[in-house]
Amino acid sequence: MTSAPPDFFWGYLPFWIINYSLAIVIWSCLGRFLLAFFVPAIQPSNYIWRAFTALTGWAVHAVRYVTPGMVGAIWLAPIAAFWLYHLRIAVFLIMWSQGWTPGLAPAGPVAS
Repeated sequence: MTSAPPDFFWGYLPFWIINYSLAIVIWSCLGRFLLAFFVPAIQPSNYIWRAFTALTGWAVHAVRYVTPGMVGAIWLAPIAAFWLYHLRIAVFLIMWSQGWTPGLAPAGPVAS
């Protein structure tokens, strides 16, 4: 007796949560970098800027420890996005090797 494949969404929920969470933080790091050119650092009352810093604060803070001090603070957000992108790929490969990612549906019959 063969078992049915897991549900596309619920069967792979850990994959979806981790993958999309990392994607949100990556794109928020890039948004924070671009928004830094338009929002003065003295004005933290902008709710969009606060949202970007709340989403990416942990990643930028972690990157600050491994990045040389001569790199300006403005560059920490895109560097964090770079490392998070590689973390996302590594997590995908680990989950894929364990069979925790959804696969493509098998090809159907070819109509002639």
